[in-house]
Formats: sequence, structure tokens, C-alpha cells
Amino acid sequence: MDQQNKNLILATVLSFLVILVWFVVFPPPEPEAPLESSIESSESAPSAATPVPSAARDAAAPTEEPADSSAQGAALDNAPRVAIATERLSGSISLLGGRIDELYLNDYRTSLDEDAPIVELLSPAGSNDAYYAMHGWAPGAELDAASVPGLDTEWALAEGDTLGVNKPITLTWDNGQGLIFTRRIAVDEDFMFTVSQSVRNEGETPVSLAPYGMIAQHGEPQDVKSFFILHEGAVAMADGELSEIDWDNIPDAEVDAKLGRPAIVTDDVQEGWIGFTDHYWQAMLIPGAGQSFDQALTYDPRSDIYRAFATMPTETVAPGASTEVTSQFFAGAKEWETLREYEAKGVAKFIDSIDWGWFFFLTKPIFWLLHHLNQLIGNMGLAIIGLTLLIKALLFPLAYKSYVSMAKMKELQPQMEKLKKEAGDDRQKMQQGMMELYKREKVNPAAGCLPILLQIPIFFSLYKVIFVTIELRHAPFFGPFRDLSAPDPTSLFNLYGLLPWTAPETGSFMALIFIGILPLLLGISMWLQQKLNPAPTDPTQQMIFAWMPWVFMFMLGGFASGLVVYWIANNTITFIQQYLIMRSQGYKPDLLGNIKGGFTRKSKPDPKK
Repeated sequence: MDQQNKNLILATVLSFLVILVWFVVFPPPEPEAPLESSIESSESAPSAATPVPSAARDAAAPTEEPADSSAQGAALDNAPRVAIATERLSGSISLLGGRIDELYLNDYRTSLDEDAPIVELLSPAGSNDAYYAMHGWAPGAELDAASVPGLDTEWALAEGDTLGVNKPITLTWDNGQGLIFTRRIAVDEDFMFTVSQSVRNEGETPVSLAPYGMIAQHGEPQDVKSFFILHEGAVAMADGELSEIDWDNIPDAEVDAKLGRPAIVTDDVQEGWIGFTDHYWQAMLIPGAGQSFDQALTYDPRSDIYRAFATMPTETVAPGASTEVTSQFFAGAKEWETLREYEAKGVAKFIDSIDWGWFFFLTKPIFWLLHHLNQLIGNMGLAIIGLTLLIKALLFPLAYKSYVSMAKMKELQPQMEKLKKEAGDDRQKMQQGMMELYKREKVNPAAGCLPILLQIPIFFSLYKVIFVTIELRHAPFFGPFRDLSAPDPTSLFNLYGLLPWTAPETGSFMALIFIGILPLLLGISMWLQQKLNPAPTDPTQQMIFAWMPWVFMFMLGGFASGLVVYWIANNTITFIQQYLIMRSQGYKPDLLGNIKGGFTRKSKPDPKK
């Protein structure tokens, strides 16, 4: 096998196998979260006072509820609620525990169907896949759990009747022992809640308490995709360090000796946030700016509940005095612009809650460019094509040298054939002769594969962007292509979108037979591009190259439509560039010729070019 063909095969195989195989066979290691046995809580007697992380050593941890009982479910059903009503959010807050436990994202539906339900982000305990947030105070040594508001505390609505933009509500609770607790909840025009907690001590002795926020997820979410390219589970930012912990890794954490369950703790965080994330939505606890706190993730195997805690330092309240702590709670879509605005307002590195992956230095600028192109053009599919044009323009100087090298390689084909005949089965003699030929003619056989190799990280980064960012979710292109984050919905089965039938399910045998429009165009574009490349001299290699476009057509057929659009555009632009450069070098491409003759000599190239 000559060196040029080796490089071509290597470059082509690498450009796809690195993406499809590497991250499956060798997945990146999970970030190591610090493990400490410094958090404890009680699930038996509600009066048990227990220690918490270092920032609140003198107070007790928030009480964690046991598995939901029918009594608790009935109590939640009967508890009074306060409605949440903004342009982007709807739902309610239960006065039982003051939980933010019913939340819908008005701008998003579960599917493209017009009557599809609105996305439900949070749901109350006792419901299927319960997921909610609450705030409170952990009691110090001189108090018991009944002295502070807990999960079953019924708050009184003191101010407001509906939570909306510029319409906060205020909840109060008197413990009957001289402590009066107040909780003020506000919400902005997007997805950020502001929770101000205060306590006034009307007793005769000082008390110590530690304010906290908690997010609870009952069981692993049912819609977890478990796909290697996407992180779902816990995510935390602690003083510039991002931690991503998958759902199944939280129970595998070190078991705290006192708590008797897995716990992942980061003490004394000066700036950050913690919570749970999935494909497009997330819920995050964000302590106030300049306020130290402890992060904690716990899992209770008895009740199968995952929890994220943000516990602030202990506050000592003297008789006749009061204290107040303000924090934020984000619950909504991972929109790039929205997260960026919150980051600008002081939420440290909030944009990193989007899973940018290992190639973040590429995925971030690629998304930034794609996002602004979409805003300029108004169509995400055309924005992807525009992005491809810009990438190809950026790589054109290198591509030009590559295509000129390929043209020279084609000119050497007769001499290569002669060397092959002279060497016979002596591969060493063949290789030596080829290297001497390359050196004499000043041809670099590796130049032809370099642009293809550079496409590997770009291809993977764009795949990551298309797959994980919500801006591509349900983004239309034209006609039947209404969601560029989903595979091609057309096939021969529905006459390529002309009939109102759905295409066969992606990955099924029928989907492989009735392949869609975009994969077909991908195969054709790869075939045309292949016709311009120097053909292998070995019959086996010829067969491999002949089948390669159609094999990859089926392999990429189940990928997101946006990615296939990119690859079609990339192949088409590459073909046009290479065709024109070949012509400028004195070659006339023969697209209808056989596999051995991709183009023929037209005239002696101008040495000045």
C-alpha cells in the first residue's frame, strides 16, 4: 500500500472512529469530588439535633424526610398553595414546608405537536418523579428540630396572593417559643427566584441557627438518556472549580460514618452554586454574593432520594434581635443568553452549567458564532451552513496546499504504478522507491490528510453543541425538518415528508432501509468529493473507498439533522474548492470516470501559480 493511500485511509477512518468509538470505549473519567464525613441528619425523631459541615458547626443539619407515606401525600394534597404566574413560568408553592414544588416552563412543550403538554420541571412529593426545592433553618444545640420550620410546617401567607414579576409573597411562622420566621419569595421575568429568610428572637436567650437551601429528587429521573456525550445528574461550581457527578455516582460516594449514607461535601465555598441538571433544564441553589457556604450531595438508599444542599454559616440571634439571609434559586431552561445575563449579574461562571465538554475551548466559540448567525439569518439550518462557510474559509490556506499536493500526487500516479510493478511483492523496495519519488518531486504525502484531521475536533464540537444546547431543540430548518436536534424525519416510507406518516423509528431495521433525504445527500456529497481524490492502486483499497460514502451514509443517518446538514455543507464546499483548485493546477476532473481516474491532465500548470 503506497503512503498516500495509507494517509487517506487513516485520515478518513480517524475522522469518524474517534467520534463514534473513542468516547464509548474510553469515556472520560468522572471529576473527583471531595468526600468528607462531616454532614449528618436525622430521619427518626424530629427533635434530633445533629452537626453539619464546617461553616455551620454549631447548628444542626436540615431534617431529611423519610420515604413519602400516604399521610404525607394527603397532607400535600390538602395544603393551601400560592400560585406562580409569570409570562415564562406557572405553578404553585405549597405552604406545607414552603416548598417550591410545582413549576411549568410555559415557553417549552414536550414535543412538536401543537397539543403537547408544557414541560413540567418541578413536582411535589408524593407525585411521580417528585422534584422540588425548599429553604429553612437548621437548629443549633440549644434548639430542637421542632423549634424551626421543617418539611411539615404550615406557613401563613402574610403578603401577596400570587407570585409574579414585581409581585413577591411573604410567608410567616411563629414557633410559639419566641422565634418568628419570615420568608419572602420573589421571581424575575425569567427563571430566577430570590428567597430572603429572616428570624426574629423575641425570647430571653440567644439562639443559633444555620440557613440552608435544599433540592430533592425522589429516585433517579425517569427520562435520563444515559448517553456518553451528555452529563445528567449533579453539577456544582466551587470557587471556580466545576464538578459534574452522574446520578449513579452519587450513591457510590464514600459513606459517611455518622450519617450512614453516601455524602459528597465541599466546605467553605466562597463563590459558587449547586444543584441538579438534565438535558435542557436545571435547578440550582445560589447563595448570595460574598456569602460563604458548604455544598453537600447526599443519597438515602432507604427512601431513594437524592439531595443537594447549600448551608450557610451559623447565625447567632440575641434576644430582641433579628437576622436575615438572602439566596437565589434557579429553576428553568439552560438558555445561553439567560445564563450569561445571570453570570453578568454576579452568578459565578453560570454559563458553565451547560455541558460544554472536554473541547469547551471549541464548543463555546462555535456555539457563540452559531447563535449570532441564527439571530442574523433567522434560520438555524442556514446558520449551520453559514458556520460551515466560515470554518472552510478559515481553513482555506491549509486546504489549498492540501489540494495542490493531491493534484501533484495524481500526476505521479503512472510512476507509482511503474514502481509497484518493478517492486512486485517486495514492500520495502516499494516504500523506498516511493519515498525517493516524493523527495525528488517535492511532494508531501501527508499534506492531503491534514485538513481532514483538523475536522475531527470541529466535527465533535459541533456535534456536542447541536446535541446539548437548548437553542437547537425544536429548531426548524425548512419543510419537514422541524427539529435540527433530532434525526431526519423523512424516508421513502412517507415519500420524504410528502405523506403525513412518521418515518420508521431511528435505529430500527426499517430506518436503515428507508433512509431519509439528508443521509442520501450526505452519501452523494461524500461520493462526489471522493471522485476528486487520487484513487488507490490496490483493488481491495478501491473497493473500500467505493463503499465508504454509502457506509457512512447509513452510520450518520441516525445523527441529529443539524449535524448532517453541517457535513453535507462541508462536503459540498470542499468539493467546490477542490474542483476549482484542480482546474487551476491544469487538471480536468472526470466525475463520471471510473474509480481509478478521478481527473485527467488538461495542460501543464502555470509555474507562476
